[in-house]
Amino acid sequence: MPHEIDPTFNALPSRVLADAALQRARDLGAHFAEFRLQRIRSQSMALRDANLEGSHDGEDCGFSVRVLADGTWGFAAAVDLTVDAAVSVAEQAVELAKVARTLSPLRVELADEPVHSDVTWVSAYGIDPFTVPHADKLELMAARSRRVLAQRGVDHVTAQLDQVLENKFYANSAGTITTQQRVRIQPVFEALGVDADSGRFDTMRTLAAPAGRGWEYVSGEDGMIAWDDALDELGPLLEEKLAAPGVDAGRYDLVVDPTNLWLTIHESVGHATELDRALGYEANYAGTSFATLDQLGSLRYGSPAMHVTGDRTTPHGLSTIGYDDEGVQTQRWDIVRDGVLVGYQLDRAMARANADTLGTSRSNGCAFAESATRFPVQRMANVSLQPAEGGPSVDELVSQVDDGIYVVGDKSWSIDQQRYNFQFTGQRFYRIRNGQLAGQLRDVAYQATTTDFWGSMAAVGGPQTYVLGGAFNCGKAQPGQLAPVSHGCPAALFRDINILNTAQEGAE
Repeated sequence: MPHEIDPTFNALPSRVLADAALQRARDLGAHFAEFRLQRIRSQSMALRDANLEGSHDGEDCGFSVRVLADGTWGFAAAVDLTVDAAVSVAEQAVELAKVARTLSPLRVELADEPVHSDVTWVSAYGIDPFTVPHADKLELMAARSRRVLAQRGVDHVTAQLDQVLENKFYANSAGTITTQQRVRIQPVFEALGVDADSGRFDTMRTLAAPAGRGWEYVSGEDGMIAWDDALDELGPLLEEKLAAPGVDAGRYDLVVDPTNLWLTIHESVGHATELDRALGYEANYAGTSFATLDQLGSLRYGSPAMHVTGDRTTPHGLSTIGYDDEGVQTQRWDIVRDGVLVGYQLDRAMARANADTLGTSRSNGCAFAESATRFPVQRMANVSLQPAEGGPSVDELVSQVDDGIYVVGDKSWSIDQQRYNFQFTGQRFYRIRNGQLAGQLRDVAYQATTTDFWGSMAAVGGPQTYVLGGAFNCGKAQPGQLAPVSHGCPAALFRDINILNTAQEGAE
């Protein structure tokens, strides 16, 4: 049954403050103004060896006013939810726009957007995690930790549980009003083992991705994760990993599981197709992109099997929302189609300024601000590799490899500032011989350029292999902001990829 907006959020004076702020901005000459009241409740707990190490339960609440005056943005924010404060913040925003006008060479214009009059959106989840007693959460996390700690070969276990309830009220001078609520959650268990003879140590982590779901995802009531199985395999997998041989560096065919591939998508496609990066807006901090705007429609990003979409409507996606932080209704669109770059992630100003090249004058709803005190910037949608209809299973992909490696789970990564040269590791690597898995390997990293890697994609798994991965903490902008984002993908087969032995590399 769909949830309603939290009544304690609805009780805040959002509309009164918005009316006061927007009217004051108009009176002072702003030709566009928007008001955003945001409340974020966050809760986390961390355990080591089934003992609570720390917990947090916090709330961030405030509002901001952003205005366009004489073609220049002005922005101000406050936490005092009063009419006087709303008026004062609007005045500050207009004054800042006037000061900034003398420093801004370009006039900002916004892509048109239909008015969305007083609409409400709530994400899909079952049980609000903030209604579950802290003691019940701790008991479950501790019991699961003890289950892992009791396994042979496990010396220590850590556990982490993060939960967020986010509410936003948005209103602008064009008449759009949105009220939204979304929940996200992330449970993680990680086992550590030490080989007493060699002194070698390593870890093995559960693969359950963070998701826009409720407590039912952690408890297992929704059946999404077979938690007993996921926990019981950590010890045996860790033992096998500690005893596994190191990889022989060279070139191999790879079958990459979606639990690993999502991160490669995030770094080499998601960030590379943020239009602000491609235009150089983030060059002094987060970097640029090799996928520049002049290559739209011509850049061979990958093989013809590559179909990547941006989507802020994906069910249970971390970047999923009804309307973005500029009042744009969210959408799904192509970024790479048949291996060719065909789209970017946009906000309203970038869409308007580049409409002739983009072939559209509308934003695709990618403006996001981490909190009320942060300026909205273009942030990543749920960027996902689409499966092949009727495509192969993981076993069928493996069967196509004579000599290769199967990669499962994400771990560390490195990528350059243009999102072009990269290196990724993983949780587990299995040798493939004659189409069969032949035990784990250690010390593996795969290395490529973005276009070479995606160009080598020879087969894409079917829908039965598709998994939605993601992260709570994608960083960007100055001042820095974090954003949650998901990436769905199937398993996929890549030919002739360079493999490094990380132990040997580290010793050189």
